[in-house]
Amino acid sequence: MRAVDIIEKKRNGYELTKEEIEFMVNGFTKGTDVADYQMSAFNMAVYFRGMTDKEATYMTHAMLHSGDVLDLTKIKGVKVDKHSTGGVGDKTSLVVGPIVAALGAKFAKMSGRGLGHTGGTLDKLESIPGYNVGISEEEFFKQVNEIGIALMGQTQDLAPADKKLYALRDVTATVESIPLIASSIMSKKLAAGADVISLDVKVGSGAFMKNLDDAEKLARLMVSIGRLSGKIMSAELTNMDEPLGLAVGNSLEVIEAINTLKGKGPKDFEDLCVEVSAELLFDGGLVKSLAEGLVKSREQINNGKAFDKFVELIKAQGGDISYILNPDKFPKAKYVYEVKSEKDGYVCKMDALAIGHASMCLGGGRKQIGDIIDHAVGIVLNKKVGNKVLKGETLAYVHSNTENPLDVLKTVLDAYTIGNEVVSPKLVLKVIK
Repeated sequence: MRAVDIIEKKRNGYELTKEEIEFMVNGFTKGTDVADYQMSAFNMAVYFRGMTDKEATYMTHAMLHSGDVLDLTKIKGVKVDKHSTGGVGDKTSLVVGPIVAALGAKFAKMSGRGLGHTGGTLDKLESIPGYNVGISEEEFFKQVNEIGIALMGQTQDLAPADKKLYALRDVTATVESIPLIASSIMSKKLAAGADVISLDVKVGSGAFMKNLDDAEKLARLMVSIGRLSGKIMSAELTNMDEPLGLAVGNSLEVIEAINTLKGKGPKDFEDLCVEVSAELLFDGGLVKSLAEGLVKSREQINNGKAFDKFVELIKAQGGDISYILNPDKFPKAKYVYEVKSEKDGYVCKMDALAIGHASMCLGGGRKQIGDIIDHAVGIVLNKKVGNKVLKGETLAYVHSNTENPLDVLKTVLDAYTIGNEVVSPKLVLKVIK
């Protein structure tokens, strides 16, 4: 078998076999039979010719088996997981996990760090003093068995082929290939070992997928890969033309998650968390219908059991629960600036990407992998799409450790479009089962 023959076959639009795809992925990952320039050519052929669902599944499995695969059979019960394709203000795991764990699901999640304008769950959790994201696999299994939930960092040996392939795609203009995106995401999700997986595919200015058609193609392919791999799958396409909730920034988002678990969070964020929780519970056979899942998920917020489970999670992984019980203890930014509207009207549009970049520039995100996160900084929105606004009224609060960050303040102001039209945004655009 030769790499050049496989590249030519895909270039000409033919379907590849499992063995051919494994040869390419393994040969490139190990640095033996496939050179980086050959893998670049292969990626470009896939970019233009696409892949069938079977091919994408073979690609996913080749990447999956390039490293460790977490065996969750040591955990009793239904193991559930969720994945978001990344957005601005997305702290959903911090609320969904406690809700479903309070209802008997086993929420065993490995999370990543943020890069660019999208925040990482680990960075948010590390804003809680003492929280240990680096627990061992044995500690992970023990904790999920005992309290139903654990959130830890991905191991270095989880789908190592994905890291090497992504680095190559990043410099060869092949990142945007839907089969390659799907196999990248699903190789890590399958390696994490859950029985039931819910995908939150973000669509809009603050998301990787900018339009609904492409997002739906990606979601359908990931659901298909999961099912062909024996998993129970669902996906929701959700709006990321504006940030999710009101808070953008690490400790600010943790505080918002705490408030949401107490029933005092933004409606759009709470509603999404309840919907994702209901999907996981229904798909996992823990409720008889989606409607029952919605009712029971909301109940866990109203009766305080989801909040109690979050406290249990933080305590189990070494976090200082006094910060959860009293969020005023979180470190504050030195300065809080108000961004005010320059005219009357309604917020008819927001640029979520601009808000995300503004938070990153304050130090709330990473421009490069090694950057240090400032957990205290970020942006808290006071107005969102559909809200009426008067001239001089506050649109957003910028939490900064830099005095007068004029570029950031202008970016946040420019992210708002104020007009005469009243817009009612839809959060969940489509559900794929």
